[in-house]
This record gives sequence, structure tokens and C-alpha cells, in this order.
Amino acid sequence: MHKPLLHAKAAATHMATAALLCAAMLGIASTAHAADLKSGLKIAFVPKQINNPYEVIADDGGMAAIKDFKGVGKVVGPSDAGASSQVSYINTLITQQQDAIVIAANDANALVPYLKKAMSQGIKVVTFDSDTAPEGRQLFVNQANAESIGRGQIQLVAKLMGGEGEFAILSATPNATNQNTWIKWMQEELKKPEYSKMKLVKIAYGNDDDQKSFVETQGLLQAYPNLKAIVAPTSVGIAAAARYISTSSSKGKVAVTGLGTPNQMRAFVKNGTVKAFQLWDPGQLGYLAAYAAANLASGTITGKEGESFEAGKLGKRTIGANGEIILGPPTTFDASNIDNFNF
Repeated sequence: MHKPLLHAKAAATHMATAALLCAAMLGIASTAHAADLKSGLKIAFVPKQINNPYEVIADDGGMAAIKDFKGVGKVVGPSDAGASSQVSYINTLITQQQDAIVIAANDANALVPYLKKAMSQGIKVVTFDSDTAPEGRQLFVNQANAESIGRGQIQLVAKLMGGEGEFAILSATPNATNQNTWIKWMQEELKKPEYSKMKLVKIAYGNDDDQKSFVETQGLLQAYPNLKAIVAPTSVGIAAAARYISTSSSKGKVAVTGLGTPNQMRAFVKNGTVKAFQLWDPGQLGYLAAYAAANLASGTITGKEGESFEAGKLGKRTIGANGEIILGPPTTFDASNIDNFNF
């Protein structure tokens, strides 16, 4: 009677030991996979513009990741967000034989020939935040699904303006890939019958310049006296619009929303100028882009759909269609939660 019990106990012990061994082996495999990254990788980040607060946070996230895997990182880029302003930096990085270039593109097509030249010389190219045409890079690290960002912006502004009235969009540059993709989805969402009483009267461009965005806001309010909301899917634009409206007679009458960082928007939420806005963590975006570049440069991935890699504290990530990697859904910030975030 006791023998079967002993056999059962022995079997259970054997299975538990096997499971522990298996788990240990998986742990070793996982660690080995993370350790497959080459040491001393030279990775350069090229932001849209070097002094853009959003880009600084994103680049800092990239540098933190590079420090994690003992690479050599640097940030170089233009002070303006012009279509061709990043070209000279790309050419210099090619000459310096960087292992990877991580770039937030100012233009979908203008940079492609130069990035192709980089790739032909063995330099890995990852776009993040703002993509090029697919032939200009191996991977694109996207904040969130572009469709959900665009549609989400309309859903939010509809709520803020009671589902009816005139509103305008204050974008970055006319060529900004990410802005244009989001706006396309915003216009698509607007076609739904529940938005039939809302009218998009103007798409203005502040060129990701604080003063120009400020002046464009003033112009919108003058041109459209019945305006009920401004949507700025750019961190420079939303802050400039909020700053103008916060000291104008439009405060409390014209809603300001879009995409911005909690730290730059906190004062405007506290003083009632802004009720709600959205964003992801740009630091995590840069962090993920750096790990994607390091894995490409180390040969642990090639950029094909379905491949996975370890991205430090962000865990395992999988490459989707067209070399796209998604960070995650955006967060809506308002007075109830803005003090929980610091970036």
C-alpha cells in the first residue's frame, strides 16, 4: 500500500526537480539572449530637432538604454525641423562608422537616399516617433498604433466640446510623417455619424516652433470666432496653444487638447486651461528604440516580422508587419492623474 505512494512521491519530486531545471535552463537561455548584445556598440540618436523638449526626453531614454547594455551613445541633430536639416548629420555618422543610427525623421522621403547609403555600409537604421518610407530603415519603433492615436484624439476632443461645433488642428511641419498619419486617421474618425455636428475648419502648422505655434493659435482664434477646440498632436504645439489661451478671453471657452508631456502641461491643467490630453512615455520610446538598434547591430534579429528580442526593463518585444514595433497605448492625462507622472 505504501509503495505506490512512495513511487508517486518520487515521481512528483522528479517532476518538480525537472521543472526547476527546465526553468533554470530557460532563465539561462533568457539571460544568454540578453547577453548576446555586443559590447561597445556605437549608437547615434538623431532627433527631429535637438532642443525639442519631447525629443530630449526620448533621446535621454535611448541613452539610458545604451548605458544599460554598455554601448557608446550620442545625440546629434539640427536646431530646426526642416525636411533636409538632418541630412548632414546622417552623412557625418556614416563617415564615423556608427553601428546604428536611430532617427526621428523630419520627412518621410527626403532622408531615404542617405539612410540607404548608411545601410549599404553595414550601419543599422531604426526610425522612431516619426517614420521614413520603409526602404529607408530596417525597423520603426512606433509610440502606439497610428490609427488608435488619430481616432483617440477625435474621441477626446468630441468629449471636450460636447460633440458639436468648429475645431482646428495645430500640427508640426507639413511634412511630419507621424503628424500626417495621425491627422489622416482623425479625418477618418470624423466621418462617423456621431461626429456629424463637428466641423474641422483648419489644419495649421506651427513647424514645431514655440513662437510660430503661439502665433498660429492667435490666428486661429481671430479667423474662427466660433472655434470650440484646438487639437495639437505635437508637444510643442499643445504647450504654445495652452500658453496663449491661458491668458486670453478664450480661456474656458476654447478647449485645448492633443499630445503633450505631463510636466509641460501640468500648470495648464491646474489652472483650468486644459481639461485632458494624451501621450505615451517618450523616454520609454527612446529606450525601446535603442534596444531594437542594439539587437539589430548584434545580429540577434534581422528585422523580419515575428522576430522577438529582449528590451531591458520593457521586456520581450515582437516585430510586427513592415518592421514596426509598438510601444503601447497612450495615456489620457487630466487633473485626477497628472501628478502621478513625472516626464
